[in-house]
Amino acid sequence: MVPPEVMNKHDYTEVTEFILTGLTEDSRLQLILFGTFSAVYAITLVGNLSMIILIRTSPSLHTPMYFFLTSLSFLDLCYTSSVTPNFLSNLLKEKKSISYGGCFTQLYFYALFGTTECYLLAVMAYDRYVAICSPLLYLMIMSQRKCVQLIAISYIAGFINASVHTITATTRLSFCGPNIVQSFYCEGPPLFALSCSDISLNYLLVFVFVGFNLITTSLTVLTSYTYILVTILKIRSATSRKKAFSTCTSHLMVITIFYGCLSFMYARPSSRPNYNLDQMASVFYVVVTPMLNPLIYSMRNQEVRGAFRNILGWKVKY
Repeated sequence: MVPPEVMNKHDYTEVTEFILTGLTEDSRLQLILFGTFSAVYAITLVGNLSMIILIRTSPSLHTPMYFFLTSLSFLDLCYTSSVTPNFLSNLLKEKKSISYGGCFTQLYFYALFGTTECYLLAVMAYDRYVAICSPLLYLMIMSQRKCVQLIAISYIAGFINASVHTITATTRLSFCGPNIVQSFYCEGPPLFALSCSDISLNYLLVFVFVGFNLITTSLTVLTSYTYILVTILKIRSATSRKKAFSTCTSHLMVITIFYGCLSFMYARPSSRPNYNLDQMASVFYVVVTPMLNPLIYSMRNQEVRGAFRNILGWKVKY
């Protein structure tokens, strides 16, 4: 806390903007990064929009699995767009500033879409569990109403998590000293470190809510794939086993990348901060991963490739 006598001094000023450190101070490297990440962002937009349009216009893909994949592509668009445009803009600026309100707005939507995607990936794991372990009841269990409810639950979880962190931060915390955020976007812990208020409650909320979200979703994923693996191993036909497992490989790759980055960013001891490694993990998590998801599904999924060829008028060979 800032002592009252300091707060009454003439030189006390409330922070009205934050300065983001970015990835580098080298102007030439910044131009290279701008070109690289502009291409990545363009591929992300085109890839995810194409996936949404492809699924919506292909009757063969109108199943619960691809309904969730459409939602994932939409989330990836929103998630990366909450950070990347401002990040690209700052690469061309000498002063990488963001307003107080803009910073917490970015934090809110980053937390909202990130948490929602975490739950959606768990929902997709549950969907694969039902499809493989109860194939005859799949369409009855995963009805359209059930799918919409699961999507709604994912967004509600994201809304609660984002609201708790941002509303608590904006209503409780005061920023009256340094305003340099050790990141290329507004994230909770780097912002809390700049506050001149007591931040113990903020860190407690991060620990409780992030911990609950990660444990809940990761247990759902692990439980679902444990049952899936047991079921696949019981299938006698090697061809049937391969076909059953192939429906999960794309999702497994996406989950591995997503949770791998999360674990690196949040599971390391806070007593040993490494800003360079954190920055690289954040870039991969926020900017690169949303580009990889549609590429993984388009390359690894035969039905998606077949639908794409049908739209182009090509003959599909199975």
